Amino acid sequence: MSTTKKQTSGFPIPNWMVFLIIGLVAIAIYKFVFGASGNFENGDPDGHPLPGNYMGMVYKGGFVVPILLSMFISMAVFSIERLLSLNKAAGGKDVDGFLRKVANALDSGNISDARDLCNAQKGTVANVTLSGIDAFEDMLNNKELSGEQKILGIQKEIEETTALEVPMLQKNMAVLSTLASVATLAGLVGTVLGMIRSFAALATAGAPDQAALATGISEALINTALGISTSLFAIIAYNYFSSKIDGMTYKMDEANFLISQSFASKNS
Repeated sequence: MSTTKKQTSGFPIPNWMVFLIIGLVAIAIYKFVFGASGNFENGDPDGHPLPGNYMGMVYKGGFVVPILLSMFISMAVFSIERLLSLNKAAGGKDVDGFLRKVANALDSGNISDARDLCNAQKGTVANVTLSGIDAFEDMLNNKELSGEQKILGIQKEIEETTALEVPMLQKNMAVLSTLASVATLAGLVGTVLGMIRSFAALATAGAPDQAALATGISEALINTALGISTSLFAIIAYNYFSSKIDGMTYKMDEANFLISQSFASKNS
């Protein structure tokens, strides 16, 4: 059996390096953007944020903020990566028309035309279909196997190619599903820490520190918003990409059926 073209996806560097770079970027944003002296009274990041200055309030959220920023940026980066990879894997737009043309070419005995259609279509479905066409031709020239064995051989070749292609489609999907769950929990941690600071301000002797109280509540709400937003977008992205992968998997199964039927009709 001939080999098919592999569909590449993912980053050119390991994921741990991607997370490391994102983490460094998040820390830099936290330190030099949110922690800029212009966001605080008297230009002192250790003091209170300026009234209504949300960047200063976010900075006061402490170590949870760069973690949440890392998650948000990771969600955006991996969503873009999946979008580009799956669009490339999808190949041409009219997949149904492509499969019909391949089936018609095989029914007419034009195997070279069927191969040309796959080369023009490109993408994961085309790769799987091309493996089926190669198996189709090999089985036509095979004089040792029975008709049923030949059909099973074609189906096995397509299924093996599908098993190689699907993991590439699903790559990094686990990252998005994990972010969807963990981001909310990290946001809740920031919320709890902000509320602790708020109650600490209330517990001071004498008049409560109104600025510290307001800052603590703001930190709690901002961390919650950032965590929930990250989770929300990660869930939307995960479900969208899952539906695209399911659609391509269905088309691979359809290609398997059409090629097997074409072979069966020619050898009936």
